[in-house]
Amino acid sequence: MNSYFKTPPLVMNLIIINVLVFMAQSYLPADTVMPLANRLALYSSAELFRPWQLVTYMFMHASWPHLFFNMFALWMFGRILEYDLGTKRFIIFYFVSGIGAGLTQLLISSAAAVTVGASGAIFGVLLAFGMLHPNDRIMLLFPPIPMKAKYFVIGYGALELIIGISNPGGSIAHFAHLGGMLWGWLLLVYWRRRARQKAQRRTYR
Repeated sequence: MNSYFKTPPLVMNLIIINVLVFMAQSYLPADTVMPLANRLALYSSAELFRPWQLVTYMFMHASWPHLFFNMFALWMFGRILEYDLGTKRFIIFYFVSGIGAGLTQLLISSAAAVTVGASGAIFGVLLAFGMLHPNDRIMLLFPPIPMKAKYFVIGYGALELIIGISNPGGSIAHFAHLGGMLWGWLLLVYWRRRARQKAQRRTYR
């Protein structure tokens, strides 16, 4: 069986943690959950912002569909990237994308904004998949047509930018998604440059 059809440990653990956190959000008593949730979500307000929120907000979600689509994308693309990059590099990439998305959101959002969800990290994962597997075909749901990964990523990124500019006050953090893609791209470029430099040093010896 091709190993790409298996779910590697880090992706599986990320999915489990996200599901458990959302179940706690949904089913524990409100007087227990709300004080904790208010400390873990990402607040743009200077009075409510805490540095750890740049990590913890990634494990909170607003609804079951929000959770499902993020975890489905993490499973679909992240399991392949974990095999490509290795577990250590994948976890670095995931958190750099997610934290970068949070920082981007803080820069562009109003003081009253509250952000939750793994979407920024997931968009970084999507960007990486498009860079590492540009010609792999993805079957879209709406419309149900196949598309090369590189065109899907470019199109999705362009759509996020257009919607983010045209509807800046919406409930979806489009610029956080773009921030996740940007920081993920920067990290991949950095890793590639380092790999080329190491290869050149070996060649000159």
